[in-house]
Amino acid sequence: MRSVIIGVALVFATQPAFAQQAVASDAAARTMVSASDVQALIAKARSERKEGQPLLAQSMIQLAPYNVSLEYRAAVANAAVHDREAELFYVVEGSATLTTGGKLKDEKRTNAENLTGTGIEGGVSRHVAKGDFIMVPEGTPHWFSSIDGTIVLMSLHLPRPAASSGK
Repeated sequence: MRSVIIGVALVFATQPAFAQQAVASDAAARTMVSASDVQALIAKARSERKEGQPLLAQSMIQLAPYNVSLEYRAAVANAAVHDREAELFYVVEGSATLTTGGKLKDEKRTNAENLTGTGIEGGVSRHVAKGDFIMVPEGTPHWFSSIDGTIVLMSLHLPRPAASSGK
């Protein structure tokens, strides 16, 4: 009987830890990502990226209407324009050249709110590296036009606030 009571007590004592682990594994339920979580996501991206795949993105936090992702970039990918949201980048590791402004080459609409292209004509290029923050306003073409080995970014999409109803 004593061993049964101890066993039941252990189940109840460890229940919060199991619940916390389940929540921590779900990006939609997280409001914090630890440094060790980020390192685990980077390791996962390195191991899961397929040859020739320029970009692997993983969701870190989803708190509608915001989405925070970890982007692991090993090669140049398409340029983009987000019509209704700004994008904030933080460089976690590595460096690259980011081109903003100008005009998309071979522009295609990927969905109602985003355009993509093979590159950018014109614009301003700047070298970005670990520790840098970059804000790309809505409607602005942006493109990592060269990657120095790899670059790991935190990307936060910031939707335009809904128009007020005047009340």
